[in-house]
This record gives sequence, C-alpha cells and structure tokens, in this order.
Amino acid sequence: MKPSPLLAWYRALAIATGCALLIFCGFMIAKYGFGGAKDLTTYVAMLHGYLYIGYFVVTFLLGQKLKWPLGRLLFTLAAGCIPFASFVAERRVVREAAAAGAAAPAKQPVSA
Repeated sequence: MKPSPLLAWYRALAIATGCALLIFCGFMIAKYGFGGAKDLTTYVAMLHGYLYIGYFVVTFLLGQKLKWPLGRLLFTLAAGCIPFASFVAERRVVREAAAAGAAAPAKQPVSA
C-alpha cells in the first residue's frame, strides 16, 4: 500500500489519542488520589473523547480499505481506550502497511 492520507491521519490520531489518554489517566490519579485538578479532568476527558471519535472513524475506514478481519479491526478500534495500546497498534499498522506496499508490484503503464 502506498502512503495515503488515510494512513497519515491514522498515525496522527493514534498518537494524539494515546497521549490524551495518558494525560487523562494522570489527571484521574490527581483527582481521585490527591483531590486536585477536578475541573481540568473534565476538559481532558472531553479532548480524549473528541480525538477518539476521529480515531474511530479513521481506523474503521483504514480497516475497510486494508480488508482487516473483524477481530483485528475491533482490537485496533479498542486500542484508543487502553493506555499505551494505541502506540503499539500504530506501529504495527504502519509496519504492515509498509510491508504490503513493498510486496505489491508497481503497476506498469500500458504501452500502445
């Protein structure tokens, strides 16, 4: 598979969603463990939610394009809600997309 805008969007949203989730986890620890950052936790949760919606849509479209099996698609979709999983899934998807692009023969123009 050649580099596509969909893969670039997937990479950006996977990293952003993973970072927002880690920040959100830190704020949850601060909120419930130490009684601080109560108002900021709401905003970070909303940020992660909006990023996850974008991640979900782009991941679903990429999975359809690459013809992933249902289990693979579900794991990759769920990776945006599991700390550090989106980083692992992002690296795996990019590696497999690069391997698929290298394995696919280039189309030759038809000569007349």
